[in-house]
Formats: sequence, structure tokens, C-alpha cells
Amino acid sequence: MLRPTDIRRTIPLTTMRRLDRHLGAPLCAIVSLLRPLLDLAARGRHGAQPRRILFIELSEMGSTVLADPAIRLAQARHDAEAWFVIFAGNAASLDLTGTIPPERVFAIRTGNLVELAHDTLRFLVWARRNSIDTVIDLEFFSRFTALLTGLSGARHRVGFHRFTGEGLYRGNFLTHRVAYNPHLHVAKSFVALVDALSRPAGEQPMTKRMIADGEVRLVPRAEDPAAMATLRTHIDGLLPASLSAGAPLLLINPHASDLLPQRRWPLDHFDRLIRQVLELRPELAVLITGAATDAAIAGRLCRMIEDPRVIDLSGRVEITGLPTLYRLACAMVTNDSGPAHFAAVAGLPTVVLYGPETPVLYAPLGPSISLTAGLACSPCVSAANHRNTPCADPVCMREIAPARVLKALIPLLDGAGPRRTSHHPGREVEA
Repeated sequence: MLRPTDIRRTIPLTTMRRLDRHLGAPLCAIVSLLRPLLDLAARGRHGAQPRRILFIELSEMGSTVLADPAIRLAQARHDAEAWFVIFAGNAASLDLTGTIPPERVFAIRTGNLVELAHDTLRFLVWARRNSIDTVIDLEFFSRFTALLTGLSGARHRVGFHRFTGEGLYRGNFLTHRVAYNPHLHVAKSFVALVDALSRPAGEQPMTKRMIADGEVRLVPRAEDPAAMATLRTHIDGLLPASLSAGAPLLLINPHASDLLPQRRWPLDHFDRLIRQVLELRPELAVLITGAATDAAIAGRLCRMIEDPRVIDLSGRVEITGLPTLYRLACAMVTNDSGPAHFAAVAGLPTVVLYGPETPVLYAPLGPSISLTAGLACSPCVSAANHRNTPCADPVCMREIAPARVLKALIPLLDGAGPRRTSHHPGREVEA
């Protein structure tokens, strides 16, 4: 259960964006010219009914959780097998839901360009060897995933299409073209992709159907009492003498992926929040969570507070062990990042802080309260700009005051879950 997590090398994000733009666009144009041949070969290889459905979501670990209702829908509606393609560094996130067995997952390495190119070619062979007949591209406007979809050999190729929109060209080789709705929660957008397989062939754009809140609920993972007891014993061994065994646990995730560091709430805000919580709830233990790569931030926060009730757990819990940790805790405060969605699998009440992104699209599917500052410039990242913002001063995060977060958190510590609304099932959004 407890061991240091791996630190992986990866191609810089700026390099990936440049490749996607300057190399991806012309390649998409070339493959589009080959569409008649692709269609002919796919019809000769596969039947009309989807039987092996491959989902592509490479770079966002939280999105693998948001996609789970859509994956389950595809399996049930078509009596089909679900497969998945993801970057190797994010593959462990699929274990959180357990919907797709490991033998149906293809992991693409991103340590360097040679690895990336090698695994891309391997994927084309793997997809044909495993008779993948349907591909659903969950990425919004990535040209790389569009190429994987177009060259997969699948008969049914589903993804988001720009239609009359300008920019973000990524070819014309989808068989089911879905309109990306920037006002629809991402989990519902994923369901719309799956739904396209059942829509009338001439429908344009897809999908012309309302997707209800009940269609994007997670199936909780079963508890593991033995794992919970083991982890609880370990945590109790870290508690200071002033706290009793079994003390209530508050989780703090001060990290956010390097993909978008502007999502980080200032450390001095976390400092003030934790001090206020410990003053109001002296019986509480605060656990700082994160990967091994986040140890510097966690260590700095612990040194700022200098309280034995604040314990650094960064890098000491495997990602597959996080649901167990979440079931032991009473609440979590986190930046808008993967743990906000991982907590939903365990049903942990969570306060999530948003700035460059919006909870309208990315609020977790579990019990949570989403806080935003509501600035005129926020959100500043979207599918339209490849989540690339010029902002070097995320005032939107600083403007979320610790006192406001504390006000949202205290009811969760007291066992009062977030209020539910019809627009955001299981989530409360405050601006």
C-alpha cells in the first residue's frame, strides 16, 4: 500500500503542443485524403455492430474518472468490450474505477520523441491485432488522437468535430461527428460521444438529445476492510501523542499538474486555512497528499505550519490506494486536479478550488463544493486554446479567500454533505 511513487520523465508540454500544431495539421490533411481507402478496408475487416470499443484519453488523469459513465454506457448498450489508450504516466488512474481490465489498456510512453513515435506505430499494430472496430476519441481537439483514431483501422470513428468553427483543424475522417458544446459538463460530452453510435446516420451535428444528470453518476468501488485497517494503523503510527488513534482526518492537496500550474491556490492561503481548522478542530489530523514529485511543495507547507498534527503523505500512497485513504478521511480541500475526481470514486466530500478552469465543465461527479472567484477573465483555458493561457499571475486563485474555504469546509467536517442541485448532481458551485 505505502511506497514511493515513480518519477517519470516526459516530453515538455510546449514541445507536444508545437508538434500537434505544426506536424499534426498537415498529417490530418493527408490522412483525410485517404478516407475512402480507410473506410473500404474497415468495412471489409469489421461488422456493422460495435463489439470492441476503444476509448482514447491521453493526458488528463481526472478525465478517466469523468469518462467512466460513458464507458459503462457503451458496454451495456452494445454488449461490447471496452478498451483504452492513455499516456503511460497516467495509466494507473484507470485502476481507480476498475471498469477496464489492464490487458485491454495500451500505454504510450512519453519519455522522449523516439519512445512516442515507437509506441504510436506499435499502437497501429495493436489495434488491428485486437480487432478494434470502434474508436471514441475523448480528447477535444488534439490532432494526435485524431490521427490515432483515423489510422486505427476501426470501422466506427467517433469524436468532436469543428463543423463551421474556425481553427483547430484535425482532418475529416470521423464517421460520427459530434458537436463540442463548451457549456456542457465534460462527463455529459463523453456520453454524447457514445450516444452518437446509436443516432441516425444523417444527423448533423450529433448528438441531438438531452443527457440527464442521472446518466453521469459513478459506480462506487467496493470497500476493502483489510486495506483500510492497514492504512489506518500506519497513519495512527504517524500521529503525535496529542491525538488519539482513529483521529478524524482532513486531506489537503496543494498541488496541481504542471500542465496548468496556474490552478494552484497560494501556499500561504493553505497555511492560513490549516491553522484556522486546527484551532477550531484540535482533535483533527491534517494529511498533505500528493505524488513523489510534489514532495517539495508538501514539505514547504509543513515547515510553514510547524504543527505535529500536519503530516506529509506525499509520494507514500500509490494511486490505487487513494480510494482507501479517501474512505478513511472526513473531507478534502484540493486544487482543480486529478484528486478532486479520484475522491469522487470513494464518495469523499471535497472542496475544490477553480480559477483557470470552470466547474461548469469539470466539477467532480462526487459530493463536492466548487469555489471560484468569478473574475471576468476566468476561465481562461478551454478546448479552443488547447488549454494554453498567457496568464502569469493567477489572481483568480488568490481571490478565493481562506475564510471562504473554511466556511465551506466546516459543515463537511461536521458530517453535513454538500447540498445537491439539479444542474450539478452531487455538486454545489459557488462564485
